[in-house]
Amino acid sequence: MKAIVVEKTGTPEVLKLQEVDKPKPGPGQVLIRVEAISVNFADIKARQGQYHGVAADAAFTPGLDCAGVVVEIGDQVNRFQPGQRVMAFPAGGSYAEFVVAPESLTYAVPDEISSETAAASLTVGITAYNVIQKMARLEQGETILIHAAAGGIGSTAIQLAKILGASKIIGTVGSDEKIDRAKSFGADEVINYRSTDFVEKVNELTAGKGVDVILDTIAGENFERSLDCLATFGRIISFGHANDGSIPGIAKTDQLHSSCRSIIGYSTGTYRKNRPEFLREGAEKITEYLLQKQLKTVISKSFALGDAADAHAHIESRTSIGKVLLIP
Repeated sequence: MKAIVVEKTGTPEVLKLQEVDKPKPGPGQVLIRVEAISVNFADIKARQGQYHGVAADAAFTPGLDCAGVVVEIGDQVNRFQPGQRVMAFPAGGSYAEFVVAPESLTYAVPDEISSETAAASLTVGITAYNVIQKMARLEQGETILIHAAAGGIGSTAIQLAKILGASKIIGTVGSDEKIDRAKSFGADEVINYRSTDFVEKVNELTAGKGVDVILDTIAGENFERSLDCLATFGRIISFGHANDGSIPGIAKTDQLHSSCRSIIGYSTGTYRKNRPEFLREGAEKITEYLLQKQLKTVISKSFALGDAADAHAHIESRTSIGKVLLIP
């Protein structure tokens, strides 16, 4: 079978399509014929050698998630049979024609949902649901600021924040071209952070109070400045380092205790590894919202598996909207 292999971290050109052995499902695993693969920003960080869990100088197949059809099951698998449509977090990367995935990280896909939508929804849907509902514990009527609002997670998080009761949704984007798109997802206000001071604007929009919840995947200076528009009792969720160089943000304790504000870290990858059962609620909720037409997954572009380098370059250009897919 064919798969993308990274033998040395670097630019998109290190993503090479190679012939590799087809995997076999072990106990508690399912073998999936892949029909669609989601490209996530974490894949780019992994390719650059900046993603946690990727060993230095070890060849690997990138990719967090995919959708397809179960073709074989290992011993001790109870929930799935060959022929079932599923979405999953594979055990060894998703940029491939076939993958094996743990049963605990595999989820049924109803016939009403396409494999493309399922693949595009899994990581961003679970992540957005968990950071808003589980980590931030968004309450009815609270305000929320979502950075990178036109991206895959941003476009999903805006819709989920509306579903979960946010009274005002503010987004930030990096170009004027993305403002209308972010508003089309349901954002009430969208700020181009390159041309407008987002802290000043957020405080203006909230009458100086600041927002109750901030979703930050950028880190660095963006995280530090976000604290200046976080309301008393507010929660900022840090769940990525999308800035150039993966520079961390720094907070001082005196910014927190007297204002009862919280900084909460989250990683879907860490939950996949250590507490996979925690992710099931999010997967089921996202499927429910898709079936009810409350949530729409935005897919901006699809590439052939062999064109993975072009897909990465497209995302790194910062011009992509919503999700990008690979199709084997």
